[in-house]
Amino acid sequence: MKPFINIKTAHIQLLRGTVCLLLLLTGCKKDKEASYNSSSPITISDFIPKKGGGGTEVLITGTNFTSDLTKISVTLNGLSLKVIGASATQIMAVVPKKSASGPIKVKIENGEGSSQTNFNYEYTRTVTTLAGSGNAGFSNGKGTDASFNFAGQNWYRSSGIVVDDNLNVYVADPGNHCIRKIDPDGNVTTLAGNPALGGYADGKGTAANFSLPYDLAIDGQGNLYCVDPGNWDIRKITPDGQATTWGFGSQAPWSIAFDKSSGKLFYASCSNPGNIYQIDAQGNNKEIISGLIYPAGIKFDQTGNLFISVHGDQVIRKFSAGTWQGSIVAGQLNKVGYVNGLATSAQFAYPWGLAIDNNNNLYLAGNGTGGGSTSNPDQSIRFIQANTYQVSTFAGSNNAGYTDGIGQAASFSAPGGVAVDKNGTVYVLDKNNNRIRKIVSE
Repeated sequence: MKPFINIKTAHIQLLRGTVCLLLLLTGCKKDKEASYNSSSPITISDFIPKKGGGGTEVLITGTNFTSDLTKISVTLNGLSLKVIGASATQIMAVVPKKSASGPIKVKIENGEGSSQTNFNYEYTRTVTTLAGSGNAGFSNGKGTDASFNFAGQNWYRSSGIVVDDNLNVYVADPGNHCIRKIDPDGNVTTLAGNPALGGYADGKGTAANFSLPYDLAIDGQGNLYCVDPGNWDIRKITPDGQATTWGFGSQAPWSIAFDKSSGKLFYASCSNPGNIYQIDAQGNNKEIISGLIYPAGIKFDQTGNLFISVHGDQVIRKFSAGTWQGSIVAGQLNKVGYVNGLATSAQFAYPWGLAIDNNNNLYLAGNGTGGGSTSNPDQSIRFIQANTYQVSTFAGSNNAGYTDGIGQAASFSAPGGVAVDKNGTVYVLDKNNNRIRKIVSE
C-alpha cells in the first residue's frame, strides 16, 4: 500500500500545481485591468512550493498585485526572480540559481510586501573525481592517470589543499615528499619536491626536498607556504616552484594559514597542548594562543578572525582578530558524533581540515583520525553557516567509500583536507581513496 499512497500523493501535488498555474494564467487573461493601488499595502499570504532549487517556479498569493509584468519585481535574498505571469492576487516567478533561503519579496512601484516564512533553497551538489587513480603511488598525468600517496602509510595526516585565483589546485603529497599542482583541466604536475627523495633542501622544482609536507596556505600573490613536521620547517614556494625556508617551528608545525587582512603567516602544532604561532619572514616565532588539545585545521576569515578545528575537543573555535579572545562556535565539547543542526547541538568526530569562502562560510573535512578510520562516524564535508554557525552536510555521509554522485549519495573515505575557490567550488583531499574530489553546487 505504501508505494500506491506515495504515487497518489505525488499525482495530487502535481495536479494541484497544474491547477494553480491554470488559475494564474486564466486570471491574467481575465484581469487585464488589474493594477496596483499605491494607497493600499502589498501583502503576501502564501507561496508554493516552500522549497526548491534553481529553476523552481513559485506561485505567490497575496493582494494588491498587478497584471503588468513590467512593474513587478520579485526577489529572494536580493536576487531577482523572473516573473512569468501575474494577476491582481497571484504572481508566478522563477527562482534563480545559486540563491539562498529567505523571505520572498514583491515590489511594485513604491510598495513592497514580504512573505512571513522563508523559501528554503536547495542546492544540487555534484561530486566528481578531479584527479587520482585511487592507488597509492606517484605519476603525473591528466585526471585519473595521475597518482598520489596520501594513504601509503596510515599515519600520513595531510590536510594540504588550496586554490589560487586562476583555479589551479595545489596539494601537499606527503607520501611522495612533494607539492603537486592540478590545473583547471585536471592535469597534474610536480611543482616542488622530489618524489624519489625525501629530506630537506631548498631549490626549484625537483631540486627541493621535503620530508612530510602536511598543509598549505596561499597568499594574495599566489605564493604557497608549506609546513613539514618531518623537518620542523615552514617553506615558501613561489608560483614557479622555487622553495625557500621561511623559518623553523617552536613546535612541530602541522597546519598553516595566511591572514590576508594583515599579511601575516601563522601555524599550529597538533600536540597536547598545541599552540598557535605567528612566524615572520625572519623566522621569528610568536606564540599567540596556547593550551589547545590537538588543533588541526586553521583558517582566517575576511576580517582576520581565526577559526580552528580542535581535533581533541571535537569543536570549532573562533579567536577574534586583534584580541585572540576565544569561543566555541560549533560542536559539543568532548562529544563525538555526526549530528547536524544548530551550532550548540551539532557534533563532530575528530575534525581536521578547514576552508573558508568569501562569504565567511566554513567547510570542514570530517575525518582526521590517524589511520583514516573507515568506522569514524563522519566521512563527509560539513558546511558551517557564517554568523549563525548552523551545521549541515555539504556532501558525503557517515559511510566511508568511493562514489561520485550528488550530495549525500556521494562518498569519501577519511576526507582530511578541503579548499574552496573564488566561485564556490569545493575541493577535497580524499585520503584513503588517494584522490582529489571536486564538488560543484548547482
